[in-house]
Amino acid sequence: MESCLPPVSLLIAHRQRLAALRVVCSPPSLNPATARLHPSFPSLSVHRAPDSSRAITRGLSSVYLPLHWKTPRPVPPIRNHLLVDAVAHRTIPFTFGLSRMPMINSHLVCPTLLLPPQSLMDITYSTQKKRVRETLLTEWASLFPTPGYYQHPPALHPRPFMGLGKFVAGRIHQLRAGKSYLAAHPTWRSPDADTSCPRCGLEPETFEHAILSCPSRQHSRSRLLHGVTDVSPQAPLWSSLPLLKRLATFIGVTSTRFPPTMFPPTTPPSSPPFSLPPPRVPPPGFFRVFSLAEV
Repeated sequence: MESCLPPVSLLIAHRQRLAALRVVCSPPSLNPATARLHPSFPSLSVHRAPDSSRAITRGLSSVYLPLHWKTPRPVPPIRNHLLVDAVAHRTIPFTFGLSRMPMINSHLVCPTLLLPPQSLMDITYSTQKKRVRETLLTEWASLFPTPGYYQHPPALHPRPFMGLGKFVAGRIHQLRAGKSYLAAHPTWRSPDADTSCPRCGLEPETFEHAILSCPSRQHSRSRLLHGVTDVSPQAPLWSSLPLLKRLATFIGVTSTRFPPTMFPPTTPPSSPPFSLPPPRVPPPGFFRVFSLAEV
């Protein structure tokens, strides 16, 4: 979830839907695949390739059949359908009763064709792409649910705090995901360890406690966290770059659960403390007064 990368199986289906949407919204006079769709395809243009519809199946097995646009694919399939028809039918759930499919790049078609305004078709096309993305997020949340301690919804774009730097962004990722070095976060290293805050010992050391309420950090909090009052998934913090910079500064100054290896414990020296050697005394006669003639 924190990487903003959906599972491969869902990502493949998402890419296929977007590719199908580009096919059905292309001008038939410019895209041969669109021009070969079934005549029932709700296009704004009557143009069709010479070998569209049933003529394209000449020479193929009799099990191939052009797929009617308003006919859902039977499950299990009774006949095999042309690949272009099967691809185009991926967009039917996102049309929501449109009488005609919008047309992208309509400025490339014949100017005599009466088309709706390009701005209206762009809005319709963007709405369909948005529905495709929403379907991906819905399937992601239902088929691959997150653990109970992770409350942030899935997303397809990098989080705003990813531009803060590799180290601090990693700390924020771990704190949000509940897999940091805080005592109350479950880790593979110490699942049954004490969860109380090692600084104050008043309550479990959760993300909210370490950032907003730990008394031992009150001085740094009053200086650095102006405006940061909530770290929940719906908080304004996660969409405000100034607030995220303050949080990053606070985490760095207070070393909020940095990896333990960053500050290894010091061991007492095994050898006696270092002392300066005694001063060297020059031997007698080392200093001699030279006469002016010798100089």
